[in-house]
Amino acid sequence: MSAILWTAVASLVVWCWLLLGQGFFWRTDVRLPPRREPDVWPSVCVVVPARDEAEVLPASLPSLLAQDYPGRAEVFLVDDGSTDGTGELARELSRLRGGLPLTVTSPGEPPSGWTGKLWAVRHGIALARARDPEYLLLTDADIAHAPDSLRTLVAAAGTGGFDLVSQMARLRVASPWERLVVPAFVYFFAQLYPFRWIGRPGGRTAAAAGGCVLLRADAAERARIPDAIRQAVIDDVALARAVRGAGGRIWLGLADRVDSVRPYPRLGDLWRMVSRSAYAQLRHNPLLLLGTVAGLALVYLVPPGALMAGAVLGDAAATAVGAAAWAVMAATYVPMLRYYRQPLWLAPLLPFTAFLYLLMTVDSAVQHYRGRGAAWKGRTYARPDAVTDES
Repeated sequence: MSAILWTAVASLVVWCWLLLGQGFFWRTDVRLPPRREPDVWPSVCVVVPARDEAEVLPASLPSLLAQDYPGRAEVFLVDDGSTDGTGELARELSRLRGGLPLTVTSPGEPPSGWTGKLWAVRHGIALARARDPEYLLLTDADIAHAPDSLRTLVAAAGTGGFDLVSQMARLRVASPWERLVVPAFVYFFAQLYPFRWIGRPGGRTAAAAGGCVLLRADAAERARIPDAIRQAVIDDVALARAVRGAGGRIWLGLADRVDSVRPYPRLGDLWRMVSRSAYAQLRHNPLLLLGTVAGLALVYLVPPGALMAGAVLGDAAATAVGAAAWAVMAATYVPMLRYYRQPLWLAPLLPFTAFLYLLMTVDSAVQHYRGRGAAWKGRTYARPDAVTDES
């Protein structure tokens, strides 16, 4: 057997294992679990950290204010040092649209040892606790919610006995680059953190989607949220791990009617979104980086490479095995493309998209070693290596 064929066989074996042994990560049917409405609806405080979000706020904040929730609910928008009038715009939207009560506040610059978003979340949670809510909804400023979003989240948490219920918001897919990169982003996330494993009792896999997290207030106190994860760049996974580590039950699935309205029209926009935290996912470990690069190459680049090399060299076996691995890969990507209502001809392009993610990850490491740190909304965190034990 040639080296090309051996490598192709290894890739095919990995894909067969991923298909059947990685929590069926490729399926997109993990949605909000069965639920029943409570006799008495618990109180909820919604905390929205916002930094320079005037562009997206008109499409997102009114959806929160318009929640059809039978119990007591209130929204706290924490203006995290915005320079574009985010706070003033939020007050104006509340005045014009009405709905749930809105409080706009500002925490000032974060002290040393805190990432900006989590400092804003801490400020919002502190204000919310004065209302003694039973639940906290942590949601990003670019997330638009259907009118019944809050009541379905609360019903699901209460019925299932979950301390944390999170939905992966459907990201915007409009530009050509978004179509190529965004569904793969969620696909890769699910591959790392299979949703079925997250929700099962006693499971060890923990993750959440930071754009939409419903959290029991007492579970947040037990897990010391957000103080316990104050240095986290990838705060959603750290949050889920802290809650699970404190004995809480967690659930994560795909959303049907919770959407991100943030645009990423150019490749550079998506590149910055991924590269700002990709190396943090690898805990800033060079060996993990090398292993990740090798793994991405074996799993995603070898199948088309073996097919083409086998065809050129006349190695029919390598061509066939490479084609089979590529076919399995593409087949696992089809459900995610359907979820995002994208054409299925994008499925065979997954190796190219994976190559882009490989380059983004390497670039994230280069930025780290150049001392740039993780950057977001004009704020750079000088010590990204201080991230808590998260992915």
